[in-house]
Amino acid sequence: MSPLEVGLLIGIVTIVVLGSGIPIAFGLGIVSISFLVAFQGVDSLSTLGETFFAGIAEFSLVSIPMFIVMGAAVAASPAGKDLYEGLDRWLDRVPGGLVVSNLGACSIFSALSGSSPATCAAIGKMGIPEMRQRGYPDKLATGSIAAGGTLGILIPPSITMIVYGISTETSIGRLFIAGILPGIMLTVLFILWAVFDAWRGGYSLVGGGKRFSLRQKMEILPRILPFLAIIVGILYVLYGGVATPSEAAGVGAVLCILLVAIIYKIWRPGHIWRIFRESTRESVMIMMIIAASELFSFTLSNLYVTQSMAEWIATLEVNRWVLIAIINAFLLVAGFFLPPVAVILMTAPILLPIITQVGFDPYWFAVVLTINMEIGLITPPVGLNLYVINGIVPDVKLQTVLWGALPFAMCMVVGIVLLCIFPQIATWLPEYLMGIAQ
Repeated sequence: MSPLEVGLLIGIVTIVVLGSGIPIAFGLGIVSISFLVAFQGVDSLSTLGETFFAGIAEFSLVSIPMFIVMGAAVAASPAGKDLYEGLDRWLDRVPGGLVVSNLGACSIFSALSGSSPATCAAIGKMGIPEMRQRGYPDKLATGSIAAGGTLGILIPPSITMIVYGISTETSIGRLFIAGILPGIMLTVLFILWAVFDAWRGGYSLVGGGKRFSLRQKMEILPRILPFLAIIVGILYVLYGGVATPSEAAGVGAVLCILLVAIIYKIWRPGHIWRIFRESTRESVMIMMIIAASELFSFTLSNLYVTQSMAEWIATLEVNRWVLIAIINAFLLVAGFFLPPVAVILMTAPILLPIITQVGFDPYWFAVVLTINMEIGLITPPVGLNLYVINGIVPDVKLQTVLWGALPFAMCMVVGIVLLCIFPQIATWLPEYLMGIAQ
């Protein structure tokens, strides 16, 4: 068999194995070992342990569990409730203020937690009942929160950006900054669609809402601003070269734990233990996927699949925009079936040389790739955010949540198109703050 035929066979087998429901790390490991033994014999297994360990023997990976601890601390506190309530109070006179406050709270909380499901759960438990009570349709109420939760993998600090940076050897600080303006752009697109949809359906946007005094608006700020300061501080030390991502993540995790202990009195050993327990579980899962993906990449490289695929794509005599359209379609389909971390680890090292060879910016591509992964979070069959929302409001059918989220998925497609037309949305801020990448 030719390397390309082997690659096609590996792709089909991988989809079948992962589609069976087996944990991703074990699935990738089984596929990798099976094909190595089948094509290179049992002797090829001698380097598997070293290769597997090499996948996680990277100091920069320390930032992943630290950011997860930071998110778990925030998720274990009423911080999401306060963010939602604070925005609702300050936007009480803005047309569509409730929808805007929900999406705004999603964008801020997702930046703090770095987790889409956690954002959907934290904001959805308060925002969805409130929107339904004020007359907003179920589709809009559930779909806006499901889509808002996806912003957690784009707006920094983002775990997926860290994984992309490690797998492609690009600057994590620059990746974080590259995601800021596109994250704001998507938030604005979501808000515009939500307000338009509510207006089109004739639902009250201002009337019926509460009115808050200046004192009520100010009293909640002390509980919100410290968390926002942590995000700003992390970005500052990263682009300012003051600290590495691992150092910034460590300090951020400690500060978040201190804040939830001081502000929300979450200081008992049982509370702290739950934060570390959940963080450890998620960190181990991601680390295992990273290590297994390294083994998977080793298998593809040893069987000359990666090199052959890159050479084949390079020989395609197509316009570079046709090529990026094909890659986007591929990433979109991959995101339907696999979680973002797995897709990035499996595809980024293969696609990045091709992308840079035809003249695209690797940091721009990271943003485009991440938005494709966001779409996968609100589309079946995986669509994790859809199931989280359905769990919050079980009386709303999953189909209703899906139809409510699809327009926001189209907003993300519009966002990708805008990034293709105006790549400066992703590249201008990193170049302005950190200079042109070498």
